[in-house]
Amino acid sequence: YYKEELQTIRHKVRILFDTLLNLAKTHQDKLLPGYTHLQVAMPSSFGLWFSAYAEVLVDDVYLLDAAQKTVDQNPLGSAAGYGSSFPIDRVFTTKALRFSTLKYNVVAAQMSRGKSERTIAMALGSVCNTLARFAMDVCLYNSQNFGFVKFPDELTTGSSIMPHKKNPDVFELLRGKCNKIQALQTEMTFITNNLPSGYHRDFQLLKETMITSIVEVKDILDIFNYAIAQTQVQTIDLNDPKYLYLFTVDNINTLVEQGMSFREAYQKIGAEVQKGTYKPDTSKQHTHLGSMGNLGLDEIKAKFPG
Repeated sequence: YYKEELQTIRHKVRILFDTLLNLAKTHQDKLLPGYTHLQVAMPSSFGLWFSAYAEVLVDDVYLLDAAQKTVDQNPLGSAAGYGSSFPIDRVFTTKALRFSTLKYNVVAAQMSRGKSERTIAMALGSVCNTLARFAMDVCLYNSQNFGFVKFPDELTTGSSIMPHKKNPDVFELLRGKCNKIQALQTEMTFITNNLPSGYHRDFQLLKETMITSIVEVKDILDIFNYAIAQTQVQTIDLNDPKYLYLFTVDNINTLVEQGMSFREAYQKIGAEVQKGTYKPDTSKQHTHLGSMGNLGLDEIKAKFPG
């Protein structure tokens, strides 16, 4: 069951990964303000934003694959935890059920109860952590004060008393569901914490929440895959006064390339900011690999495990 479900989840993550890379390619030239500490910081792009989450999903797949490797060991033959006096062929069942290997030690096979669930929960939590952060970005960027993205009416809701509202309820619920899944690893750990070797009835308590969570993660990914494909990227006016200082670092770097020390360049631009005389030069290009001018989409795509 776990093997099949992890493969299904991995496939759904791959769909999202491909969608994000396609969105990154489509919108690679559209600039987006970058923020640190939730304050305007440096220029970014929608291409950089979408492909960032795509590449982070690769890390999540590494953990899904680790969980898959953990559960892909045949435990059959452990019986009550100490094997059987019947001359069973455990190698045959391993091949017949398409396990990659056998959990040889029968006590170790029994001890995999709980450990498998903890490993799966960690992997699911990692995927959901990425999705929760992405959902938060969407909620933020969809708000009037940002206005970077919009969604069709069917993906937003109105207010019972405020007729102007288009609330991102879908992404808010995705965020909440993802945060809930991240608590799963703690539950799996506490149920099995400090249990001695051998079978215990406590293990029965693992199944209900684990199976429910697997179903929820699949639903989360299905909804995410549908919703994110409907993203309506907006054109952002970077001449808006609130983005005045977006290019200060680029302008400092230009002065450094002209021979000024970084300290002096920083002080010069900083003084202009303080005096209110700063005028941004937006012509600086970002060309190194992984920057907004050179996204490395092919390289990111190649990183996804086959």
